[in-house]
Amino acid sequence: MLAKRIIPCLDIKDGQTVKGTNFVNLRHAGDPVELARTYSEQGADELVFLDITATHEGRKTFTDLVRRISANINIPFTVGGGINELGDVDRLLNAGADKISINSSAIRNPNLIDQIAKHFGSQVCVLAVDAKQTDSGWKCFLNGGRIETDKELCEWTKEAQGRGAGEVLFTSMDHDGVKNGYANNVLAALAGQLSVPVIASGGAGTKEHFRDAFVIGKADAALAASVFHFGEIKIPELKSYLCAQNIPIRTKWPNGDPSSVIYK
Repeated sequence: MLAKRIIPCLDIKDGQTVKGTNFVNLRHAGDPVELARTYSEQGADELVFLDITATHEGRKTFTDLVRRISANINIPFTVGGGINELGDVDRLLNAGADKISINSSAIRNPNLIDQIAKHFGSQVCVLAVDAKQTDSGWKCFLNGGRIETDKELCEWTKEAQGRGAGEVLFTSMDHDGVKNGYANNVLAALAGQLSVPVIASGGAGTKEHFRDAFVIGKADAALAASVFHFGEIKIPELKSYLCAQNIPIRTKWPNGDPSSVIYK
């Protein structure tokens, strides 16, 4: 079994890390470069950087900040926000990103997924989905959760996989920042229909929530922000707990060097 991944997320607004609840009420959460370095040193498996207002403000992702973060970490790095064309992908990969995340631009132009997969490989393309349950089912939203679309969650993620998306990052808007656990039933449904990895996002409040995302939600990775940013959960302690729960997790040797051993 592949190791499950723990992924801190840096939501960036005006060059600073922020975190809100249900996509609103943002508060400052620290310097993104310092946070990124800390998470890399603590043993995070990957890092996600989302410029959360780039699309809404009609601008490109902060390339210089991506470059500075990349220079301070040694783990895979996914960047999203304001990515609308292949040139954006090329620019961010050259700045140090390993993968890019597309959301609104993919819904507006699904062919962008095909283009990225063809030019850079499916492993570079992460489909991010912000969704919430409505009277007509789980619907996907644009522009940081501001605009509802007619895209149904399961149908859209399956289409994106067929077009070449290499991973799906699913955020439940209703669970975001609430800390009551991930949307495990929907996660399990996505994992059951997709052959690409599914990343859980939205709802982490305790170490048990991560366990449930892996065991009940069948997620391949779990992403979180505020519980890491504000020191409520330490990554080494989380990984130790998950190992004790017989969940396969990558850890580090006592001297701090990354280990390729997967602990169960």
